[in-house]
Amino acid sequence: MKFWEALLLLFFLSEVLSQNKRNPKPNVRTPAQNRKGASSSGEAGRSLSAEEVPPVALPPVENVLVSQLRSPSQAPHPVLKSVDDMKLCFLRNTSVTCNDGTTAGYYLREAKGNKFWIIFLEGGWCCYNRETCDARYKNIRRLMSSSEWPQTKRGTGILSAHLDENPHWWNANTVFVPYCSSDVWSGTQPKGRHEYAFMGSLIIREVIKDLVPKGIKQAKVVMLAGTSAGGTGVLLNIDRVAALLEELEAEAVQVRGLVDSGWFLDVKPSRQADCVDATSCTPTDAIKKGLRLWNAILPEKCKQQFKKGDEWHCFFGHKLYSSLRSPLFVVQWLFDEEQLRIENIQLGIQTLMENQWNHIRNLGREMKNSLRDVAAVFAPACLSHTLITKSNWMDFQVKSVSLPRALHCWERSFQESAKTLKTPLRSCPFHLIDSCQWPHCNPTCPAVHDHTTGQEVNVKQTLLRMGLDLQKKAQELKVDPGNPMGMFRNGG
Repeated sequence: MKFWEALLLLFFLSEVLSQNKRNPKPNVRTPAQNRKGASSSGEAGRSLSAEEVPPVALPPVENVLVSQLRSPSQAPHPVLKSVDDMKLCFLRNTSVTCNDGTTAGYYLREAKGNKFWIIFLEGGWCCYNRETCDARYKNIRRLMSSSEWPQTKRGTGILSAHLDENPHWWNANTVFVPYCSSDVWSGTQPKGRHEYAFMGSLIIREVIKDLVPKGIKQAKVVMLAGTSAGGTGVLLNIDRVAALLEELEAEAVQVRGLVDSGWFLDVKPSRQADCVDATSCTPTDAIKKGLRLWNAILPEKCKQQFKKGDEWHCFFGHKLYSSLRSPLFVVQWLFDEEQLRIENIQLGIQTLMENQWNHIRNLGREMKNSLRDVAAVFAPACLSHTLITKSNWMDFQVKSVSLPRALHCWERSFQESAKTLKTPLRSCPFHLIDSCQWPHCNPTCPAVHDHTTGQEVNVKQTLLRMGLDLQKKAQELKVDPGNPMGMFRNGG
C-alpha cells in the first residue's frame, strides 16, 4: 500500500513541476517591479538575514507542497513589506507635545535579539521669540508639528538597514526622534497660555519610557546620537538618559553619545542692544533668549560652574564636556558651514574678502583647539555640516582613517576603559583631528554647494578670484609649491 501511495505522490509532484515550467514567471509583483525604472543593483546587493529574504526568493515548489500537505497554516507566504523602514509611533503620554500641541513621537525599526540601540535626535536649529517661531511655523512646519509626519521613514548613514552602507549598526534597534520642539532638545515648557510648547527634553524622557516594553532595559549599549541641534541635544541630555535608565532598573546598560556637528563655538554677541531676527542674532544671543522661553533644563554639574544668568555657557560643547560622566564621540567638521552661516559667511552667495577667508581659517584653528582634550573625536578640515547620516559617510578620512574605523576603535577601547582613556590602542586610533590649517585641505572633503542655487562652489577658483597668493599659502601648509592646487580637493 505504501508503494502505491509513494508512486501517486511522485506523479502529483511531476505534474506540478511540468506546470511550473510552462509558467516560469510567478504572478507576484515585488516592490522593485512596481517602481518605475527600478534597478536590480544597489540596495538589493547586500546580504540578508533569514527574516529579510525578499518575495522572489521562495523555496522550491516541492518543499512548498510538502509543507502544505503537512500543515496548511505553516506554508510560507511572501512578505512584501520592506524591513528597511522605521515605523511611526506616537508617545503614550499625549501631554508631551510638539510646539503646536500635536503629540510628539518617534520612528522605530526593531531588531529582535540585538542588544544594541541607537536613539537619534534630529537637528534643525531653534526659535527663541514670537517672531522667529511664527516664521519657523510658516516655513518649516514639520519641525514644529507632527500633523504631517509620514507613517514610515527610511534611515541613511548610521541609521541605514543596509550592511554595505552601515557595517557596524545595520541590524541595531534604531530609533529616529523627529525634532518638533525648536528648543535644542532642552525645553520643559507646556503649551498652556503660551503660543507654543517647548518640551524637547521631556520628549526624550518619554521616548525612553515607551521603549521599555520593546526591550531597551535588556540592552547592552544605548547610543544617543544626533546631528546639528540634535548633536547639542545629545550633550545636554546624555547624562539624564543614563540616570533615567538607572531609575528604570537597567543598570547594566552602557549609555554612550555620538555628537555630529553640534559642537558650536560661542562667538561674540551682536553689538545690537536687542537682536530681533535670525540674521542679527548670534548663537549666544539666540540661546540666551531661548533659555527663558523654553524653560530649559541643563546639566546640573555644568550649571554649578557658572553664576546665575550665565547658564547659557552649558549649550556649548567645549564648556560642557568636562562635566559629563557618559562617554562621548564627537564628529565635527573644522570649518562648519552652519557656524559660518550664523556668522553671515556663505560661499557662493557672496564675494568673500581676504579678511573673511582669514576668519574662516581662524574658525578652524579655534575649533581644533576646543577639541584637543576630547578623548574620542573625528574632525576633518572641511567646509561642510553634518556627516553621520550621509549615505557616503564612510568615504571621509582623517590621517587615512575612516569614521567607521575610528568608531570601531572607540568601541574596542571600552574593554579596558571608558572616557578616561587618552591614549589610543596601538594602530587603532580614535582621536583624529586634521593637522592642515586651510579649509578643504583634506583630499576626502565633500564638494561645497551654494545653498541657494544648489550648484557646486569651486573653492580653488574662489581663492584665485580673490587674488590670494596660492604659492605662499602652499609654502605655509608645506605643500609642493609647484602644485599649490594640491591643497584642495579637485573640483571642491
